[in-house]
Amino acid sequence: MTDDELDYAFGLAKALGGRAISAEISNQDEELKRLGRFADKHQFMVGYHGHATTTPEHWETAFSFAKYNGANVDLGHFVAGNNVSPVPFIQQHHDRITHVHLKDRKMHNGPNTPFGEGDTPIGEVLRLIRDNKWNIQGTIEFEYKIPAGSDRMSEIARTIEYCRKALA
Repeated sequence: MTDDELDYAFGLAKALGGRAISAEISNQDEELKRLGRFADKHQFMVGYHGHATTTPEHWETAFSFAKYNGANVDLGHFVAGNNVSPVPFIQQHHDRITHVHLKDRKMHNGPNTPFGEGDTPIGEVLRLIRDNKWNIQGTIEFEYKIPAGSDRMSEIARTIEYCRKALA
C-alpha cells in the first residue's frame, strides 16, 4: 500500500470505532517497521496474525519496532506450531494482544478439531481474559471438518456453547 492508502486505512478504522487492524505477520523486518510507524502515528493497534510457523519471537520482534505493533494470536495455530500452551505468552504480552482466534488443533501441526477435542486451552484462555478484564477480543474461527451427520450451523452453535460453558 502507498503511504496515502495506509493513512486512509488507519483513519477509516479509527473513525469507524475500531480497536485494531489485523494483518498477516511479515517475516520482513522492514514491513513490520513501516506498518508500525503508521500504527504509532495514528496511535492505533495493528494485531499481526500468526500461523503455525509464527513463534513468540516473531511477535516480540514486531513489538520492538513500534509501540502499536501487537498480536492477533490464533490459539490453534500457536499450539500446533509451537507445541506449547499460548497462556504464558498471553500473560506476558496481554497489553499487546488485540484479539485471539478461537479454534482447536492438535500439537505437532496436527489437524483442526471440534472444540474440546484438540490440545488448545480455549477455556483457560477465555477465563484468563475475562478474569483479568483484559481488552482482548475473542473470535471463533471455524476451520474443522464438519462431522458426518452434522452441518455448519450446528457446529458453529456447538463452538459457541463450548465457549459459554468454559466461561460459566
